[in-house]
Amino acid sequence: MKRFIYLALCLWTAIPLQGQVKEEIFESFKLQERRNVKYYIPEDYNPELKYPLVIVLDAEYLFDQVVATSKFYSRFQGMPQTLIVGIGQGENDLRWEDCAFEESTGLPDEKGKSFFEFIGLEIVPYMVSAYNVAPFQMFVGYGITANFGNYYLFKERSIFSAFISIAPFLAPEMESRVPERIADMDQTLFYHLIVPGDQSVQTTQLHTALSQQNRQGFHYFFDRYEGANEVSVATYGIGRAWDRTFDIFKPISPDEYREQILTSEEPVFNYLKNKYETIQTLFGFSKPVELNDIMAIYAGCRKKEDFESLKPLSDLCKKEFPDTMLGFYFEGEYYEQLGEPKKALRTFEKAFGMKEIDFLTKDMALEKMDALKADFGFN
Repeated sequence: MKRFIYLALCLWTAIPLQGQVKEEIFESFKLQERRNVKYYIPEDYNPELKYPLVIVLDAEYLFDQVVATSKFYSRFQGMPQTLIVGIGQGENDLRWEDCAFEESTGLPDEKGKSFFEFIGLEIVPYMVSAYNVAPFQMFVGYGITANFGNYYLFKERSIFSAFISIAPFLAPEMESRVPERIADMDQTLFYHLIVPGDQSVQTTQLHTALSQQNRQGFHYFFDRYEGANEVSVATYGIGRAWDRTFDIFKPISPDEYREQILTSEEPVFNYLKNKYETIQTLFGFSKPVELNDIMAIYAGCRKKEDFESLKPLSDLCKKEFPDTMLGFYFEGEYYEQLGEPKKALRTFEKAFGMKEIDFLTKDMALEKMDALKADFGFN
């Protein structure tokens, strides 16, 4: 039955991954073995940028699915591109040897300890040395390999900031040890538990304990798919987990604008500032400010008559969109609302001489200039 499941998993996706996927034999000192490892490097990889790193076990079944998910969300949802490493474990059921645990203690056996170090002391350091890896790293596993990811929580500081645990085959006492350990940690963590409809009692207990965690910086998500079995559950769950982990990267949506920006009592610009500072803090790299987000904040400034926020917004636009009208046009509106028509006129003149962008046109700047001249008698 297990072999049938694994064969079926191989058929999940036929999405072409092109030349950016490479496969090699990794000579492991820790394991004293040669292991099959796959790497996905974004086709437009830029060594000046930082990329989250994703480690995927059960690569024969999960690697292509994770790569396809990463490519889809980075292309269509504004989420970061990722570096992905898949460790092969299908041959001779290596997954059960790699991730085996002692029944009496629930801890990895001797081979499991070596495999633990293989990932943490060989695979991750290799990627960090070869590529520009962000501090944010994710672990993806299924069944016995999902359980194995939990062991990294018991280091003084986990090398992984996010875990996608799919239908985990849990070691003894893991349902209590994991929540207790997470409660004592002070680092930001994302933990996704994904189960089919017939989840085990132990998994239910783990979910109950994790859902009661309320410490700051811990983000827990649970998805139970009643119609899924142990084969299809990952197909349902990986995209959902990806979407939640990198949710803050998405452009500001209409619902977000209405429900969070317009209802907040803080200055409108603070929402944009906090959003991008949170990205920097959580993931260890900055994200270029999207034009969509600029326009949402501008609309909020006008809707709430928060014209003070136009000044920091204009300063940001001069930095992020230096050749366009954005910065000076918003600054002109700021001076106009402040009651300083001369400064407003000079600023709109500067905007007029720059490139149009989005809805801002030279005609709009000209109309502002003509109106100010007519109202205040400027020549």
